[in-house]
Amino acid sequence: MKSQPIQLSIRAFAFVACLFASPAHAQLDDRPLETAGVRPVLLRDVGLDQKLGSSIPLDLTFRDEHGHAVALRQFFGQKPVVLTLVYYQCPMLCTEVLNGLLRSAKELPLEIGKDFTIVTISIDPTERPILANVKHELYSGLYGRSGGSQAWHFLTGDQAQIKTVAQSVGFRYAYDSASGQFAHPSGIILLTPEGRLARYFYGISYPSRDLRLGLVEASHEKIGSPIDQILLYCYHYDPATGRYGLLIARVIQAAGVLMVLSLGLVMAILFRRENYELP
Repeated sequence: MKSQPIQLSIRAFAFVACLFASPAHAQLDDRPLETAGVRPVLLRDVGLDQKLGSSIPLDLTFRDEHGHAVALRQFFGQKPVVLTLVYYQCPMLCTEVLNGLLRSAKELPLEIGKDFTIVTISIDPTERPILANVKHELYSGLYGRSGGSQAWHFLTGDQAQIKTVAQSVGFRYAYDSASGQFAHPSGIILLTPEGRLARYFYGISYPSRDLRLGLVEASHEKIGSPIDQILLYCYHYDPATGRYGLLIARVIQAAGVLMVLSLGLVMAILFRRENYELP
């Protein structure tokens, strides 16, 4: 049963500086910026709404970093997928999103290609595969493992396809013609092998523990280790924060079970020793 879409719009103040870095862009719609605490007009329709349990349209066609036509379906079916929506000529925020994902991926015991796939899609329909290839070479090289070049995909597409996939995941963005830049939220999205939205992580930093647990869950627990299963029991994903929090009640339950098992083991050893020593 699909979860009802959870409308959690995150304020995208992190990229305001990207849009208004120069005096020439200090105004939008010929009006000065609003006072602190009020979002500028351009940003009012920008956000990331969680649509947990919904599916993305896997038949949409894009171009990969080599210019080949590819359907999203090609990247699904076996492994969970990390989806990022950015644009390759973004002067600030998109690079931070990709760098944050790279840092977390390098810290994971799970590997790109072997355990999960990353799909990065440009939201700028004017960008071409040559830019995607530059990003692909850069990040697969920085990742430093063989799976990076095979399973971290950088795509470009037409506006209709971009809009469709963005709407399906709740990614709301806007174009500022004055600056020639996009206003957009920051975050990454985890999908199941079937293309269902599983987890959202906000911001530009994604703790490797959270990403690891999210990937294990999104894979229907087909990847990971017994330790990951224990951690999943003790940690719970909070859609409001996009984080995994410790569940004290479950920790106490787990500790109680462990204590009972330990006592049982000790008693078994004592009884066995006592029976062994009897004449």
